[in-house]
Amino acid sequence: MNLILLFIGAALVNNFVLVKFLGICAFLGVSKKVETALGMGAAVTFVMGIASMCSFLVYKYILVQFHLEYLYTLAFILVIASLVQFVEMVIQKMSPSLYSALGVYLPLITTNCAVLGVAVLNMQKAYTLVQSVVNGVGAAIGFTIAMLLMAGIRERVEDNEVLSGFKGLPLVLMIAGFMALAFSGFQNLIPNI
Repeated sequence: MNLILLFIGAALVNNFVLVKFLGICAFLGVSKKVETALGMGAAVTFVMGIASMCSFLVYKYILVQFHLEYLYTLAFILVIASLVQFVEMVIQKMSPSLYSALGVYLPLITTNCAVLGVAVLNMQKAYTLVQSVVNGVGAAIGFTIAMLLMAGIRERVEDNEVLSGFKGLPLVLMIAGFMALAFSGFQNLIPNI
């Protein structure tokens, strides 16, 4: 499989947020400001890329070797939780303002279904190590693109007059729906993905 097509497919055609509807909690919660969305996107990209690699290695060289494949969910969550703890410590030291802006959503990467979803998808599709990492990074870039687009729209809408019934979450959900509709246009971009 062509790695470029796999990357584009993960980022646009099968976008985890707007097509598969995974990771919605962080998507809606952190997409109020572009800077925060970018920081969260970078953290998720790092975690998804490394988690894809580590999950592949744990599954292939530990779980399969010892016939413990049924423990993949638990093993993947442990790998992701360890990586998130590492990322949280790094962000807290490097950028305290970003750490406080991300707030509770940074530890929630541990239970973000998009991160677990990409690890499980890699296993189910029997991707190689390189394909797993490319798919993980592509999915994370797609997650970041969706968050940045949503944050940009929300910043612009915030300064405009909106009907009282649409303020807050109803408007955000409508925007997300329109974005999902727009991303559905990518479905025929890459055949057989």
